[in-house]
Amino acid sequence: MIPDFLIEQLNKQYGIELTKQIQGGYKEKRKTTLRINTSKTNKETITKILDKENIKYENVSWYKDALILEEEKNIRELDIYKNGEIYMQSLSSMIPPIVLEPKKEKILDMAASPGGKTTEIYNLSNKEALITAVEKKPIRADRLKYNINKQGTSATVLVTDATKLDEFFRFDKILLDAPCSGSGTLSTQDNSLKHFNKNLIKNSVDTQQKLLEKALQILKPNSTMVYSTCSILYEENEAQLEKLIKQNKIEIIPINEELFNIPKLPTKIKGTICVLPNKLYEGFFVAKIKKLWQ
Repeated sequence: MIPDFLIEQLNKQYGIELTKQIQGGYKEKRKTTLRINTSKTNKETITKILDKENIKYENVSWYKDALILEEEKNIRELDIYKNGEIYMQSLSSMIPPIVLEPKKEKILDMAASPGGKTTEIYNLSNKEALITAVEKKPIRADRLKYNINKQGTSATVLVTDATKLDEFFRFDKILLDAPCSGSGTLSTQDNSLKHFNKNLIKNSVDTQQKLLEKALQILKPNSTMVYSTCSILYEENEAQLEKLIKQNKIEIIPINEELFNIPKLPTKIKGTICVLPNKLYEGFFVAKIKKLWQ
């Protein structure tokens, strides 16, 4: 059951009609989606195998290496999954690495586990990005290392609290896919609603603020980073950035919304994206930021 306090908060932020759509998205069973690992294979090879296995799929208009499966079949039993030629990943979570525009440069994935975005960054950079991936929990770090190895990604994994990274680090770009309440990924189809409460939101906001402060400390001046969450709540998203804008520490680089043919929610900062949860997409917030201070 969706908590009353969340419905009240969504009504206040988005209005009654959009809140009804969000609630409808929470009740949908999301389709299985995957990303083709171009470090190991290509789309033509994968689609031929899916055709042979009679696994029906749809293309994604904004990302040629993503596929939507028509139904959930035994995809994980295929060699292409076992060998790391595909990666099971939500469509919304594929957006931040694309917005980051990774190239041959030093990139930090600040909260990296389980590694979907880390490996996607590597692919998008044509295997040229020098990636550092951070995860503080050893069990989650092991999962990150496993996926990086399975996908054939080259990245340095640091098992540490990202808020305590040494100040001598300097990065050309940072992806901060911050820990959050998960208000965009809630579903009546699983147990996620059981763990959702006000304290989770408050603790997430505190952690996000610390991570943003550290990110701006170790990002090179006039360089860019992407801030994203799987939340659709103002205090975890725009509110975090508004503080930094007021302090003249950052400016927003507008995301070209035409690149992403996706259902969107309105945002309070022009140029940022918030994805409306539905049967294809998780709720997700994405912003591209330029650091203005030394």
